Amino acid sequence: MNSKLDFKPQLFTTLRNYNKKTLMADVMAGIIVGIVALPLAIAFGIASGVTPEKGIITAIVAGFIISLLGGSKVQIGGPTGAFIIIIYGIIQQYGFEGLTIATLMAGAFLILFGVLHLGTIIKFIPYPIVVGFTSGIAVTIFTTQIKDLFGLSIDKVPSDFIEKWWCYICNFGTIDWWCAAVGILSVVVIAVTPKFSKKIPGSLVAIIVMTVAVLLLKQFAGVTSIETIGDRFSVSNAIPEAHMPTITWDTIKELVQPALTIAVLGAIESLLSATVADGVIGDHHNSNTELIAQGVANLASPIFGGIPATGAIARTMTNINNGGKSPIAGIIHAVVLLLIFLFFMPLAKYIPMACLAGVLVIVSYGMCGWRSFLSLMKNPKSDVTVLLITFFLTIIFDLTVAIEVGLIIACLLFMKRVSEVTDVKLIENEINEESDMIKGNLEHLTIPEGVEVYEINGPFFFGAGNRFEEVMAAFGDRPKVRIIRMRKVPFVDSTGIHNLTNLCEMSHKDGIQVVLSGVNPHVHAALGKAGFYESVGEENICSHIKIALDRAKEIVGEKK
Repeated sequence: MNSKLDFKPQLFTTLRNYNKKTLMADVMAGIIVGIVALPLAIAFGIASGVTPEKGIITAIVAGFIISLLGGSKVQIGGPTGAFIIIIYGIIQQYGFEGLTIATLMAGAFLILFGVLHLGTIIKFIPYPIVVGFTSGIAVTIFTTQIKDLFGLSIDKVPSDFIEKWWCYICNFGTIDWWCAAVGILSVVVIAVTPKFSKKIPGSLVAIIVMTVAVLLLKQFAGVTSIETIGDRFSVSNAIPEAHMPTITWDTIKELVQPALTIAVLGAIESLLSATVADGVIGDHHNSNTELIAQGVANLASPIFGGIPATGAIARTMTNINNGGKSPIAGIIHAVVLLLIFLFFMPLAKYIPMACLAGVLVIVSYGMCGWRSFLSLMKNPKSDVTVLLITFFLTIIFDLTVAIEVGLIIACLLFMKRVSEVTDVKLIENEINEESDMIKGNLEHLTIPEGVEVYEINGPFFFGAGNRFEEVMAAFGDRPKVRIIRMRKVPFVDSTGIHNLTNLCEMSHKDGIQVVLSGVNPHVHAALGKAGFYESVGEENICSHIKIALDRAKEIVGEKK
């Protein structure tokens, strides 16, 4: 692993060739993305179980830092829907102070991921797991919005997924038709707006239209049953003071699991967003720099009362589609949100809760990726198994369990597949040397009497360590020499070395000499370091099968 710190913020790289035209494009893109981010930040904050201003504070602080220090030119950071369920669960169990500490720990983990160059490794998380938990989160977010969307009169909604839906069914008779109308019309407005304008976000249009409509209904029609943000929260535009929570070792041990979940999910989502952006703009982000920036953002956000943040795919694509060229657009987006927060935040108290529920319904639909889900259902059964288990564990239990179990199953299936690739076979009578045949030399190498030649094709690791025993048990012969061809073995692990050692010891007891052929330098070094050659002898390690056969003839002659 390279010990050099891989931290190269894109902002400082792009500023070298910056010009006035690019600046204007970034400013316009930043303004539009800031406006788009406003309703989402409020909705994500409330859905996560915190006040609306905490969602905006997160978008301001984290969004600014991610653009300032990040490894992507166009990445926009802030609160996202993926974190809603995790944040809500942590607050319910540990309180907001626990969430603050868990977010700080997650920030430290993300920085560590970047310092250890784990950016590229995280990209190898299987696609069925990503689709499974993303779809599961989408279904869970949709489920949490039913009460506000229809204005149901429920004092306390159960946290369990199945109990929650049963509660909705039992209380659906308490529906408030005014709230339901506001919620459904919000969904329609958001869905229809892109057909008329690609620039103006549908969520903002829905919030403005529905807020004005509800104010008119309350003022002139006497409709008072429609709940607004101000009815549930006290909205403030005061900039929060920096606050560092008291952290103890017991708290760290208690919160390490949710903190790791935040860190892993944040890393996956931010790198996925950056990768998608790369494909659109034809660029390459620095994944380790991006992780370090995400870590710093998640260290700063909770200190000012914010919640976990990561790269947001929807806002990043909005940035690209509106001409964003550099991290300056992301910085402008954070400044725009700050100005809105300072001068217009008190107006947020008039926004209907049903309208915000409609915004999150559209967000959950965008997250669900039902087309990808259905496409994966046509894949091999192992992928379908991982997909469904991750999906159902996410909605029935929580994301932490889903990611852990999904990764374990995916790793087991991967090991099974790799072990199936590795093949051990017995070569009988003659060896046709492929390299000699290519050169035009069709000479066949005859295997002498009393010699067996085995060939390993593929990595010899713990998943394939017992293949020799299976093959040899099938033949049951006792030759004088066993040649093991390892020219197609790219690596060997400790289990493979252990099995080879056992093979040599068993062969010696039976009076059989083991000869290795075609060992590549990496495998040769691993075997030497493990002391394997002491039991075989350096003279029995041959670079080519011809040399190995000559050595085998010599051994057979000595034994005769």
